[in-house]
Amino acid sequence: MKAKTKNISIVLYKPKYAGNVGSVARAAKNMGIENIIVVGAADMDTEEMRKRSTHLAVDVVNKIQYFERIDEALGSFNYIVGTTSRLGKARGPFISPRAIAEQVVNISRKNKVALLFGPEDTGLSNDELRYCHAVVTIPTSRDLKSINLSHAVIILCYEIFAASITASEEGIPKLALSKETEGMYGQIKTLLADIGFLNPENPDYWMMHLRHLFNRAGLLSREVKIIRGICRQLEWYAHHKKT
Repeated sequence: MKAKTKNISIVLYKPKYAGNVGSVARAAKNMGIENIIVVGAADMDTEEMRKRSTHLAVDVVNKIQYFERIDEALGSFNYIVGTTSRLGKARGPFISPRAIAEQVVNISRKNKVALLFGPEDTGLSNDELRYCHAVVTIPTSRDLKSINLSHAVIILCYEIFAASITASEEGIPKLALSKETEGMYGQIKTLLADIGFLNPENPDYWMMHLRHLFNRAGLLSREVKIIRGICRQLEWYAHHKKT
């Protein structure tokens, strides 16, 4: 079962160099992925992008979508895969490109999938990774851990391309959009703060764990609506109990 590549997008968050974006365009097209989104870097040199992409992928550069904010860029996606070279409990659990590839193939059949890459110098922060359903780390030598942006893109895209050749016909239902789950997380955070569950000095600690829990589950739109309905009822009860 082949991946539905028209449902897969490369999302570059605050890339520093236009040439790298052009190289990403060519790398992605090599593996059949032609959707690229650039976030927070709308003033990049388009000609430099075209030059580095070569004439073979200039059409991909010409179709790049630009967004100011990451939540807007990711809002219409059902499943988001983040990438990082920095490890830590707050950033995991982690999965290898090969392990995530078959999941992406199956999920892309009915869902829009974003492959999210951070700035070349710093990578994605915890704030950006919180949007992700899965976080990928590419194994490298201890002597040199960092990988060029386009190299990281082609490694992940290659694994998806290769997995699509042998992937099963397992179907993944259409998942909730990122903007739906983000609204749910905001409502849960408000409710938990109101009832005193969250530590005011570090309210995101438990929210991080809840995000990991729900992201692993892969919520459907109707399930998000059920959770939000429960939250509304609890908010009503908590408010009336106080009064």
